[in-house]
Amino acid sequence: MTEPAAPEQLDPEDEKLVTLARATRARTQAAEGAAVRDETGRTYTAATVALPSLKLTALQAAVAAAVSSEAGALEAAAVVTRAAEPAEADRAVAADMKTPLVVLAAPDGTPTAVLHP
Repeated sequence: MTEPAAPEQLDPEDEKLVTLARATRARTQAAEGAAVRDETGRTYTAATVALPSLKLTALQAAVAAAVSSEAGALEAAAVVTRAAEPAEADRAVAADMKTPLVVLAAPDGTPTAVLHP
């Protein structure tokens, strides 16, 4: 995956992913929220998992939900986080799923970076 690029005008469907990720983060009071859209247009959301025996980024958890529902590919993903850079685990899972677009957004929903493979 390439380095984060400056935010660009998002497609309305990608803006929806940011909204879903933001709502998930707020609802759960988690460090991060994520939303992904699969090749059929279905969306999956998740928040950071921080248990003593299991730690997942929000994006890893959202991808796990998508894969467990038989998603074969992702069209896009969004992560709402305070971090300026994507976590290495997020880069890896996005690459595993050949995700063509990952949007990082601040807690207020403002896109901060867009990553393309």
